Amino acid sequence: MIHLELSAQHQGLQDQLKMVAEHMMRPYSRKYDREEHSEPVELAEVAKLLSGARGAGSNAAAGDKQEPEPGVVKNGGNLMSVTAYEALCWGDVGLMLSMPGRGLGNAAISAVGTPEQKEKYADSYAAMCITEPGVGSDSANISTTAVLDGDEWVINGEKIFVTAGERCDTLVVWASLDRSKGKAAIKSFIVEKGTPGCEVTRLEHKMGIRASDTAAISFTDCRIPKGNILGSADIADDEAGRKKAFGGVMQTFDNTRPPVAAMAIGVARAALDLCQELLAKEGIALDYAEKGVQLTAIEDELYRMESEWHAARLLVRRAAWMADNGQPNSMEASMCKAKAGRMGNYVTLRCVELCQGLGYSEEHLLEKFARDSKIIDIFEGTQQIQLLIVARRLLGKSSSELK
Repeated sequence: MIHLELSAQHQGLQDQLKMVAEHMMRPYSRKYDREEHSEPVELAEVAKLLSGARGAGSNAAAGDKQEPEPGVVKNGGNLMSVTAYEALCWGDVGLMLSMPGRGLGNAAISAVGTPEQKEKYADSYAAMCITEPGVGSDSANISTTAVLDGDEWVINGEKIFVTAGERCDTLVVWASLDRSKGKAAIKSFIVEKGTPGCEVTRLEHKMGIRASDTAAISFTDCRIPKGNILGSADIADDEAGRKKAFGGVMQTFDNTRPPVAAMAIGVARAALDLCQELLAKEGIALDYAEKGVQLTAIEDELYRMESEWHAARLLVRRAAWMADNGQPNSMEASMCKAKAGRMGNYVTLRCVELCQGLGYSEEHLLEKFARDSKIIDIFEGTQQIQLLIVARRLLGKSSSELK
């Protein structure tokens, strides 16, 4: 059964990483927020510490498929991942995304890669290339193509909003083998940076997470080895096969959405902590022994935000725990992403408003927390897409039946 509290091992990791966030990330928050696209070289050692903690804490990495064992409860790489993301994003979301190490592409390789691919790219820093101009949230309509030519795939197309697209060394690229066959022909491919025909064309200027590079990447007759496809190259002819094929590609999201949701948990906790610290100086402090009728309007709102935060965190942990224990978690992954993304946006912005001038100024980090939180509700599937997925699961509807 699931336990709602962290194990001593996971709690120890979170405590250590929160110290890292406070003393090795927060001091650089303003610097790299202002110096957009500058690489935060000070975080190289932090990344090494995180890599060591991850290796020591679990034999499984986030995104690894776990087989259920009767009577055995695992708290593995997925739960460790959300625990780490929460702690580090309490420090700074943009800097966490900028640390060299495991990117979203690594989760894809771990989820559906062959043993040889996992071994070869175990130490790579892999970004995920999905979004395209004019496609938006509908991943089934991507136009990037991959054509087999002898022993090589030839990729052509353009990807945008690629997190860590410039600093990574490996890309996981979604492309279609045959656009006439729809989503059944969509596969993912491993492309190493520096491959001829693969080019970073620009870096985006953003409202938040400015420390993180967000790139546009073009592929022009980009040739990669035949073995760099993730999963099978077969295209199913029947409806059931097509659903299964695309479902395998989409499986990556079931493992990456909980960690992204954990980012919202971390930054919302940072905003709540700072907001309460500033309000306490004005004589407004929470006393959990008080009855509801005795609360001021501000105290009541703080309590409500605390309850929303706890609810979102429990959803995130449940989705990660299910992945660790080999349980299907597609609906739960979407639930936690939708809830945490919305909660993070509301809490961080409301904390800015409650602290008035101090919240809006750059004297404190509250306004930055609010700017950074917005993207979490958008990338890795918008809140609206997550709610649509949940509705389909609850109602037993297909994507064609409920749009």
